Amino acid sequence: MNILAQELNSILEGSIVDDLMSDFGRRFFFPKGIVAQSAEAKKKATRFNATVGMATSNGKPMFLNSVKDQISELSVVDVFPYAPTPGVLELRNRWRQEMDEKNPSLAGKETSVPLVTSGLTHGLSVLGDMFLDKGDSIVFPDMFWGNYRLIFEGRNQADIITFPFFSNDGGMNIQGFEKALSDAPGDKIVFVLNFPNNPTGYTPSITDGDKIIKMLLKLAENGKKILAIMDDAYFGLFYEEESLKESLFGKLADLHENILAVKVDGVTKENFAWGFRVGFITFASKNLNADALSALTTKTSGSIRASISNSNKMAQSLVLKSFSSDTYQSEKDAGFKILKERYLKVRDLVKSFDSDSPLNALPFNSGYFMTFLYKGDSEKLRVHLLNEYGIGTISIQGKYLRIAYSSVELENLEELYTLIDQAAREIL
Repeated sequence: MNILAQELNSILEGSIVDDLMSDFGRRFFFPKGIVAQSAEAKKKATRFNATVGMATSNGKPMFLNSVKDQISELSVVDVFPYAPTPGVLELRNRWRQEMDEKNPSLAGKETSVPLVTSGLTHGLSVLGDMFLDKGDSIVFPDMFWGNYRLIFEGRNQADIITFPFFSNDGGMNIQGFEKALSDAPGDKIVFVLNFPNNPTGYTPSITDGDKIIKMLLKLAENGKKILAIMDDAYFGLFYEEESLKESLFGKLADLHENILAVKVDGVTKENFAWGFRVGFITFASKNLNADALSALTTKTSGSIRASISNSNKMAQSLVLKSFSSDTYQSEKDAGFKILKERYLKVRDLVKSFDSDSPLNALPFNSGYFMTFLYKGDSEKLRVHLLNEYGIGTISIQGKYLRIAYSSVELENLEELYTLIDQAAREIL
């Protein structure tokens, strides 16, 4: 094992990170190679800096005017150089500040400085590498984003354990969640919660959020070593008053020394910047001191370095610059208003369906989506909608149909749902 990995492991020895790391995680480190030497040279090479594999002219990166002319409001150094592997530090610090503002229970608690990833998918993949060995178990609801299977099962060869997402009363099935965690083999528990949920568009209530925290605390006190991953891809898009409106990461951050909490989020949906591929990973745990958080960050940076080297510099600069705009928050509010109006329309449309409709809407209150349970074959319905009506939907497990109402104009929603109901009856 590399001496740098050994040094980081010694810092983490005896911590919850030490209990949870995969073999990959233990082996990984951030190399003192080109990147580290270049960073040192940037500070001390006052005469000539011949370290970075980047072409410069007059002390600035070389560039094509045909590119630069289209992004004239950013400086050359904000666009063309490599970004640091962990991300632009100013952006990382600002995102941490934003997290405090959006999650009151997090304010004042110690976390790592968020690491920049190339979107949330990359963030989840990095976590899978760092903490999952072949045969380890990972738990999430039976209604989950399909890419989880590709990442955690296909890439990491972990065993997926699911539980029914909804209870009989239409809320989150917390008892089922607890049973799945308790029944997972061994003392190591890894789970992912995604609120608002994809594909259902559901977020639990504040009361249910408190119950989840209480349940996890009990498991931790009983000796379970827990990696709690909060996939907050759709964070902020909460449309009902009773919904939990902050990430569970805030309360998990210092809940118990046997819980390592991770928040995976980004600008993708929160800031309507899907193609930027700017995501973040943030770690926290009770009694995980600054040195341990730094060691964990360094190891994770090594994983990022080994996969993509670094994330897009221009996208990070654009996000950072947007924070200082006078219209930043009002623009976000305007986008939220549009999506909430679509949600409210869909909520009313679904309620208006006849009792004999073969489509039954699963609970939804947030995010981009809602999902029907179909009495027939949802894949046949998807194909029928596509071929006969020119309507694109997503079929899941042969019985669910996901509708992304986020991508349909308000005035078109009634026609969309009328046709979906009509098509569902035609092929049943």
